Amino acid sequence: MRAGSVGQVIDSRHAEYQVGDLVQTTGYWQDYVVATPGKGPMGLVKLPSGVSPEMMLSVLGITGLTAYFGLLEIGQPKAGDTVLVSGAAGSTGSLVGQIAKIKGCRVVGIAGGQDKCRWLKETAGFDAVIDYKNEDVNAQIAHHCPDKWDVFFDNVGGPILEAALDHVNLRSRVVLCGSISGYNATAPIPGPSNLSNLTINRARMEGFVILDYMPRAMEAIEDLMAWVSSGQLIYQVDVQEGFENIPATLQRLYTGQNLGKQLLKIG
Repeated sequence: MRAGSVGQVIDSRHAEYQVGDLVQTTGYWQDYVVATPGKGPMGLVKLPSGVSPEMMLSVLGITGLTAYFGLLEIGQPKAGDTVLVSGAAGSTGSLVGQIAKIKGCRVVGIAGGQDKCRWLKETAGFDAVIDYKNEDVNAQIAHHCPDKWDVFFDNVGGPILEAALDHVNLRSRVVLCGSISGYNATAPIPGPSNLSNLTINRARMEGFVILDYMPRAMEAIEDLMAWVSSGQLIYQVDVQEGFENIPATLQRLYTGQNLGKQLLKIG
Protein backbone atom coordinates (compact mmCIF):
# COMPACT_ATOMS: atom_id res chain seq x y z
CA MET A 1 0.00 0.00 0.00
CA ARG A 2 1.64 3.25 -1.14
CA ALA A 3 1.79 6.27 1.13
CA GLY A 4 3.41 9.66 1.11
CA SER A 5 5.70 9.76 4.12
CA VAL A 6 8.34 11.67 6.00
CA GLY A 7 11.13 9.75 7.68
CA GLN A 8 14.50 10.19 9.29
CA VAL A 9 17.72 8.93 7.71
CA ILE A 10 19.25 6.18 9.87
CA ASP A 11 22.02 5.16 7.42
CA SER A 12 23.37 6.82 4.28
CA ARG A 13 25.73 6.11 1.42
CA HIS A 14 25.09 9.51 -0.16
CA ALA A 15 27.26 12.51 0.68
CA GLU A 16 24.35 15.00 0.70
CA TYR A 17 22.20 12.97 3.10
CA GLN A 18 23.33 12.59 6.69
CA VAL A 19 22.04 10.43 9.51
CA GLY A 20 19.27 12.38 11.24
CA ASP A 21 18.08 14.29 8.14
CA LEU A 22 14.32 14.46 7.67
CA VAL A 23 13.27 13.41 4.18
CA GLN A 24 10.06 12.93 2.21
CA THR A 25 9.36 10.00 -0.08
CA THR A 26 6.47 8.09 -1.59
CA GLY A 27 7.00 4.77 0.08
CA TYR A 28 4.70 2.10 1.41
CA TRP A 29 3.17 1.18 4.75
CA GLN A 30 6.42 0.08 6.34
CA ASP A 31 8.88 0.93 9.09
CA TYR A 32 11.95 1.25 6.85
CA VAL A 33 12.59 2.10 3.22
CA VAL A 34 15.68 2.09 0.98
CA ALA A 35 15.53 5.03 -1.42
CA THR A 36 17.63 6.92 -3.93
CA PRO A 37 17.68 10.73 -3.76
CA GLY A 38 15.49 12.38 -6.39
CA LYS A 39 14.86 9.33 -8.60
CA GLY A 40 11.41 7.89 -9.23
CA PRO A 41 8.52 7.42 -6.81
CA MET A 42 10.83 6.10 -4.10
CA GLY A 43 13.20 9.07 -4.39
CA LEU A 44 14.02 11.28 -1.44
CA VAL A 45 13.64 15.01 -0.98
CA LYS A 46 15.00 16.84 2.07
CA LEU A 47 12.52 18.82 4.12
CA PRO A 48 13.14 22.58 3.90
CA SER A 49 14.50 24.20 7.03
CA GLY A 50 11.76 24.96 9.55
CA VAL A 51 9.18 22.69 7.92
CA SER A 52 7.80 19.96 10.19
CA PRO A 53 6.80 16.47 8.97
CA GLU A 54 3.15 17.33 9.69
CA MET A 55 3.37 20.50 7.60
CA MET A 56 5.10 18.70 4.73
CA LEU A 57 2.41 16.02 4.62
CA SER A 58 -0.51 18.43 4.80
CA VAL A 59 -0.54 22.07 3.78
CA LEU A 60 2.68 21.81 1.71
CA GLY A 61 1.96 18.31 0.41
CA ILE A 62 -0.66 16.79 -1.88
CA THR A 63 -3.41 18.25 0.29
CA GLY A 64 -2.28 21.84 -0.14
CA LEU A 65 -1.44 21.44 -3.81
CA THR A 66 -4.85 19.91 -4.51
CA ALA A 67 -6.65 22.76 -2.78
CA TYR A 68 -4.51 25.40 -4.47
CA PHE A 69 -4.66 24.22 -8.08
CA GLY A 70 -8.15 22.76 -7.90
CA LEU A 71 -9.65 26.00 -6.66
CA LEU A 72 -7.54 28.55 -8.51
CA GLU A 73 -7.06 26.77 -11.85
CA ILE A 74 -10.34 24.86 -12.22
CA GLY A 75 -12.66 26.94 -10.02
CA GLN A 76 -11.22 30.31 -11.08
CA PRO A 77 -12.78 32.28 -8.19
CA LYS A 78 -13.16 36.03 -8.40
CA ALA A 79 -13.44 38.49 -5.52
CA GLY A 80 -17.08 38.65 -4.46
CA ASP A 81 -17.91 35.10 -5.60
CA THR A 82 -19.71 32.66 -3.31
CA VAL A 83 -17.71 29.45 -2.92
CA LEU A 84 -19.41 26.31 -1.59
CA VAL A 85 -17.18 23.50 -0.27
CA SER A 86 -18.20 19.95 0.63
CA GLY A 87 -16.03 17.89 2.95
CA ALA A 88 -15.07 21.30 4.28
CA ALA A 89 -13.48 20.11 7.54
CA GLY A 90 -11.23 17.68 5.71
CA SER A 91 -7.61 18.26 4.81
CA THR A 92 -8.36 19.64 1.35
CA GLY A 93 -11.70 21.31 1.95
CA SER A 94 -10.52 23.34 4.93
CA LEU A 95 -7.68 24.80 2.86
CA VAL A 96 -9.92 25.44 -0.15
CA GLY A 97 -12.24 27.59 1.95
CA GLN A 98 -9.40 29.61 3.44
CA ILE A 99 -7.73 30.19 0.07
CA ALA A 100 -11.08 31.36 -1.29
CA LYS A 101 -11.32 33.83 1.62
CA ILE A 102 -7.81 35.08 0.84
CA LYS A 103 -9.02 35.71 -2.72
CA GLY A 104 -11.93 37.81 -1.48
CA CYS A 105 -14.75 35.27 -1.75
CA ARG A 106 -17.65 34.46 0.56
CA VAL A 107 -17.31 30.83 1.70
CA VAL A 108 -19.95 28.32 2.79
CA GLY A 109 -18.77 24.92 4.03
CA ILE A 110 -20.58 21.59 4.36
CA ALA A 111 -19.30 19.30 7.13
CA GLY A 112 -20.56 16.63 9.52
CA GLY A 113 -21.14 17.37 13.19
CA GLN A 114 -21.24 20.39 15.46
CA ASP A 115 -17.55 20.25 16.44
CA LYS A 116 -16.35 20.39 12.84
CA CYS A 117 -18.82 23.12 11.94
CA ARG A 118 -17.77 25.19 14.95
CA TRP A 119 -14.09 24.81 14.02
CA LEU A 120 -14.75 25.93 10.44
CA LYS A 121 -16.50 29.11 11.57
CA GLU A 122 -14.51 30.05 14.64
CA THR A 123 -11.02 28.96 13.58
CA ALA A 124 -10.90 28.56 9.79
CA GLY A 125 -12.98 31.70 9.18
CA PHE A 126 -15.76 30.29 6.98
CA ASP A 127 -18.71 32.66 6.59
CA ALA A 128 -21.34 29.96 7.07
CA VAL A 129 -21.41 26.21 7.66
CA ILE A 130 -23.97 23.47 6.96
CA ASP A 131 -24.06 20.37 9.18
CA TYR A 132 -25.11 17.63 6.77
CA LYS A 133 -25.64 15.17 9.62
CA ASN A 134 -28.24 17.31 11.35
CA GLU A 135 -29.59 19.72 8.73
CA ASP A 136 -31.39 19.62 5.39
CA VAL A 137 -28.48 20.34 3.03
CA ASN A 138 -30.61 21.54 0.13
CA ALA A 139 -32.60 23.93 2.29
CA GLN A 140 -29.47 25.23 4.03
CA ILE A 141 -27.67 25.87 0.74
CA ALA A 142 -30.68 27.96 -0.33
CA HIS A 143 -30.54 29.81 2.99
CA HIS A 144 -26.80 30.51 3.05
CA CYS A 145 -26.47 31.10 -0.71
CA PRO A 146 -29.50 33.33 -1.44
CA ASP A 147 -27.88 34.45 -4.70
CA LYS A 148 -26.76 30.86 -5.42
CA TRP A 149 -23.09 29.86 -5.66
CA ASP A 150 -20.39 30.61 -8.21
CA VAL A 151 -17.89 27.85 -7.37
CA PHE A 152 -18.63 24.47 -5.82
CA PHE A 153 -15.55 22.50 -4.71
CA ASP A 154 -16.84 18.95 -4.32
CA ASN A 155 -14.95 16.36 -2.26
CA VAL A 156 -17.94 14.14 -1.57
CA GLY A 157 -20.22 13.46 -4.57
CA GLY A 158 -23.51 11.63 -4.11
CA PRO A 159 -26.58 13.36 -2.65
CA ILE A 160 -24.60 16.44 -1.58
CA LEU A 161 -23.47 17.04 -5.16
CA GLU A 162 -27.07 16.70 -6.33
CA ALA A 163 -28.28 19.16 -3.67
CA ALA A 164 -25.62 21.67 -4.69
CA LEU A 165 -26.62 21.45 -8.35
CA ASP A 166 -30.07 22.77 -7.41
CA HIS A 167 -28.43 26.15 -6.70
CA VAL A 168 -26.20 26.73 -9.73
CA ASN A 169 -25.54 30.34 -10.64
CA LEU A 170 -25.08 31.63 -14.17
CA ARG A 171 -21.69 30.38 -15.46
CA SER A 172 -20.89 28.62 -12.17
CA ARG A 173 -17.93 26.27 -11.93
CA VAL A 174 -18.01 22.85 -10.25
CA VAL A 175 -14.62 21.44 -9.25
CA LEU A 176 -14.77 17.64 -8.99
CA CYS A 177 -12.00 16.70 -6.57
CA GLY A 178 -13.35 13.54 -4.94
CA SER A 179 -16.43 11.45 -4.22
CA ILE A 180 -15.70 9.80 -0.90
CA SER A 181 -19.39 9.11 -0.30
CA GLY A 182 -19.19 6.35 -2.91
CA TYR A 183 -15.68 4.95 -2.59
CA ASN A 184 -16.82 1.87 -0.67
CA ALA A 185 -20.12 1.37 -2.50
CA THR A 186 -20.93 -2.25 -3.39
CA ALA A 187 -23.40 -1.33 -6.14
CA PRO A 188 -23.52 1.39 -8.81
CA ILE A 189 -24.57 4.76 -7.43
CA PRO A 190 -27.13 6.80 -9.38
CA GLY A 191 -25.75 10.00 -10.84
CA PRO A 192 -27.28 13.42 -10.16
CA SER A 193 -30.72 13.74 -11.74
CA ASN A 194 -30.41 17.51 -12.20
CA LEU A 195 -27.42 17.87 -14.52
CA SER A 196 -29.63 19.90 -16.84
CA ASN A 197 -29.15 22.80 -14.41
CA LEU A 198 -25.60 23.05 -15.76
CA THR A 199 -26.95 23.45 -19.28
CA ILE A 200 -29.59 26.00 -18.34
CA ASN A 201 -27.06 28.13 -16.47
CA ARG A 202 -24.21 27.63 -18.94
CA ALA A 203 -22.18 26.24 -16.05
CA ARG A 204 -19.11 24.01 -16.14
CA MET A 205 -18.26 20.86 -14.17
CA GLU A 206 -14.68 19.60 -14.43
CA GLY A 207 -12.60 16.98 -12.72
CA PHE A 208 -8.86 17.13 -12.21
CA VAL A 209 -5.94 15.03 -10.98
CA ILE A 210 -3.22 16.78 -9.01
CA LEU A 211 -0.49 14.82 -10.80
CA ASP A 212 -1.08 17.08 -13.82
CA TYR A 213 0.08 20.07 -11.77
CA MET A 214 3.14 18.59 -10.06
CA PRO A 215 5.61 20.34 -12.41
CA ARG A 216 4.22 23.61 -10.98
CA ALA A 217 4.38 22.48 -7.34
CA MET A 218 6.86 25.15 -6.19
CA GLU A 219 4.53 27.86 -7.49
CA ALA A 220 1.90 26.68 -5.02
CA ILE A 221 4.31 25.94 -2.16
CA GLU A 222 5.68 29.48 -2.22
CA ASP A 223 2.19 30.97 -1.87
CA LEU A 224 1.09 28.42 0.73
CA MET A 225 4.18 29.01 2.89
CA ALA A 226 3.69 32.77 2.69
CA TRP A 227 0.04 32.48 3.76
CA VAL A 228 0.92 30.17 6.66
CA SER A 229 3.70 32.52 7.79
CA SER A 230 1.38 35.52 7.69
CA GLY A 231 -1.35 33.70 9.63
CA GLN A 232 -3.82 33.86 6.75
CA LEU A 233 -3.84 30.08 6.36
CA ILE A 234 -4.05 27.53 9.14
CA TYR A 235 -3.88 23.77 8.80
CA GLN A 236 -5.17 21.01 11.03
CA VAL A 237 -3.69 17.52 11.36
CA ASP A 238 -5.16 14.44 13.04
CA VAL A 239 -2.24 12.26 14.15
CA GLN A 240 -2.78 8.66 15.24
CA GLU A 241 0.07 6.43 16.39
CA GLY A 242 1.24 2.85 15.93
CA PHE A 243 1.94 0.64 12.91
CA GLU A 244 -0.73 -1.77 14.12
CA ASN A 245 -3.30 1.03 13.85
CA ILE A 246 -2.88 1.55 10.10
CA PRO A 247 -6.24 -0.04 9.12
CA ALA A 248 -8.18 1.73 11.86
CA THR A 249 -6.57 5.06 10.97
CA LEU A 250 -7.47 4.69 7.29
CA GLN A 251 -11.04 3.86 8.28
CA ARG A 252 -11.33 7.18 10.13
CA LEU A 253 -11.53 8.89 6.73
CA TYR A 254 -14.71 6.98 5.89
CA THR A 255 -16.43 7.46 9.23
CA GLY A 256 -15.69 11.19 9.39
CA GLN A 257 -13.72 10.93 12.64
CA ASN A 258 -10.78 12.94 11.34
CA LEU A 259 -10.51 16.71 11.51
CA GLY A 260 -8.05 17.94 8.92
CA LYS A 261 -5.26 15.82 7.43
CA GLN A 262 -5.23 12.22 8.66
CA LEU A 263 -1.70 11.13 9.53
CA LEU A 264 -0.19 8.12 11.25
CA LYS A 265 3.05 8.21 13.25
CA ILE A 266 4.78 4.82 13.23
CA GLY A 267 8.22 5.67 14.61
